[in-house]
Amino acid sequence: MRNNFRGWYFRCQSDTQTLAVIPSVHRTQQETFCTIQLITDTQSFHVKLPDSDFQMQAEQIWMTGSLFHKEGFTLDLHVSDLQATGSVRFGPFTPIRYDIMGPFRYVPFLQCRHSVFSMRHRVNGLVLVNGVPYEFQNGTGYLEGDRGTSFPSGYIWTQCFFPEGSLMLSIAEIPLGGLRFTGVIGVVLLGEKEYRLATYLGAKAVKIQPEEIVVRQGPFTLTVNPRGQAGHPLRAPVSGDMVRTIREQISCQVSYRFEEKGIPLLTLDAPNAALEYEYGGKV
Repeated sequence: MRNNFRGWYFRCQSDTQTLAVIPSVHRTQQETFCTIQLITDTQSFHVKLPDSDFQMQAEQIWMTGSLFHKEGFTLDLHVSDLQATGSVRFGPFTPIRYDIMGPFRYVPFLQCRHSVFSMRHRVNGLVLVNGVPYEFQNGTGYLEGDRGTSFPSGYIWTQCFFPEGSLMLSIAEIPLGGLRFTGVIGVVLLGEKEYRLATYLGAKAVKIQPEEIVVRQGPFTLTVNPRGQAGHPLRAPVSGDMVRTIREQISCQVSYRFEEKGIPLLTLDAPNAALEYEYGGKV
């Protein structure tokens, strides 16, 4: 069996706070283990757990007393630098129309496969992180996942909520055989309408710079202007093992503009968007 990983990303947001929880499972030639990472508005934590403390049955994941499933999660973590306890419950999911990978879901040996389980759902509950309460009363949640061997060497990911819906965009350098291309996947959810941006639909990243990212697909243009800081450190997989350090800002200012034939469908200056910018090149 190849080295591999599988992870899930739970993002929960209230009017004043944001919390993300990332459970993942890893298999390398040396060991099998699981991790739980937490990101708050001010810091991040990484907890490594032995394989004996992990169980996955149906749609539930249990890790040393912490439980994750589509109806919510419960945390019970007690290590040297992190005491995290509490639980949240989710409302009905807002799934996308079909797999975000499109026809690429059938391509073998992809480095990483992405999933979007819910663009937006209600979140209710309370989590204590080192004594700091993260309380969600009719808050908003997002859930996605990744699986494969490694994160892309260069990528950009952003996600945000707004009153009319939710948005996510990922741009990544994809190795495929002896070739390499820039892949795009994204969804703009406006009310009941879903707009899909993807390489398999003709989307192209025409500009990738720290201060501006531009994606075009037919009549549609999505412009992203990050204004966030470097972010908090997280671990990311390389050949299944968590040996790479990336950074995510879970609550930063990002401006978005989504147009159709030059007519704006969404103009948003989000004060608490999520952003990972791990891209060394420019387009």
